[in-house]
Amino acid sequence: MENFEIHANPWVALGIVVFCLSLSAFFSAGETALTGASRARMHSLEGSGDVRAALVNRLLEVREKLIGALLIGNNVVNIGASAFATSVLVEFFGSEGVIYATVAMSVLVVVFAEVMPKSIAIASADRTSLALARPITFFLYFLGPISSAANFFVRSLLRLLRIRPGQHDEMLSAHDELKGQVDLLHAEGSVGRADRDMFGGLLELTELTVSDVMVHRIRMRSIDANLPKADIVREVLASPYTRLPLWRDQQDNIVGVLHAKDLLRDLDSSAAPDGQWKVETIMREAWFVPETTSLRDQLQAFLQRKEHVALVIDEYGEVMGLVTLEDILEEIVGDIRDEHDVAVQGLRRNQDGSVTVDGAAPIRDLNRAMDWRLPDEEATTIAGLVIHEARAIPDSGQVFTFHGFRFEILRKMRNRITLLRVSPLPKPQDEEDG
Repeated sequence: MENFEIHANPWVALGIVVFCLSLSAFFSAGETALTGASRARMHSLEGSGDVRAALVNRLLEVREKLIGALLIGNNVVNIGASAFATSVLVEFFGSEGVIYATVAMSVLVVVFAEVMPKSIAIASADRTSLALARPITFFLYFLGPISSAANFFVRSLLRLLRIRPGQHDEMLSAHDELKGQVDLLHAEGSVGRADRDMFGGLLELTELTVSDVMVHRIRMRSIDANLPKADIVREVLASPYTRLPLWRDQQDNIVGVLHAKDLLRDLDSSAAPDGQWKVETIMREAWFVPETTSLRDQLQAFLQRKEHVALVIDEYGEVMGLVTLEDILEEIVGDIRDEHDVAVQGLRRNQDGSVTVDGAAPIRDLNRAMDWRLPDEEATTIAGLVIHEARAIPDSGQVFTFHGFRFEILRKMRNRITLLRVSPLPKPQDEEDG
């Protein structure tokens, strides 16, 4: 009786197969869309009151149960469609119907239930996940218990094999993932170079320390506190900075910080003769911070103390340099200059593609200016990188090649490299084209 009904109603059989393939396409599209949906965008839409985005976020919170339910539903309808199509074709063509059913269902399942819905879903994952959120939630209500039972069985089996799922080290931190995503978007042209650098600088505040961005003590502008009043005024006027460290007897002995505005107020109101005037009456207390302080912590400290300058010291308490609030902000937004800044010729581009750079130039600044990728883990300055790689203090005229660049020492003063020429080496493809 059943065979007669199948033979008499081929359109019913075709409808059942099409229905099963439609469900299979639905499960495939839902799995791909929810896997590729942007969590940040969904949270933003949920915050603006989108109910469908809230459903998507709830589904993503039970990702393991969700994926299991979708896979179960997908396999059940695929097997059901294949079995029903086989029984129908066997009725019409006999034993050869098995071959026809296998070929036909393989093509239909791969094209219409797998490749096509997944291609559509991955092209617009956010929009597809929002559209399918409600029906997937409905199916999860029925298939969820089956998925949980299957997961429990699988985990029990893995424990018997002494495999502990879920206990593995993360390959990338959240910061690394975000930075990698921004780099990828920049390579694809969706994010500009300035935006990429700004976002990358913000993420690296926890990785960098104040020693990476400070002004070294050999380049730090400071004033001898024993100078007479007139000389101190001339030193302040000649400096492009408004806050200057004060030292006494030796430059490492920092006794305070002089603010130009405090000096102006004192000049306007003080009636004391120059011989009796003491800079200690207007200087501020120096603030010392360890060299290992992260930029993120130092930025928070600047904001809490309402300070703009701090002296950096090493583990022995010796002054290493000076860090300012502007130095940290420049790691995020790039170089900040005002009308009083002095343009330092630390980097000059040459016509042959190379650059002539000051040895004390920070590697990070050079990378940012030239869009290079020189490593800055072992050294802060470009001269320090050359010394680290050469394992010696090179002489003028020496040339080194490493990290895909050519470094030529142009000038050296005592044990310091003061000027270099850096040029990127041509890539193999560039040499073949040449």
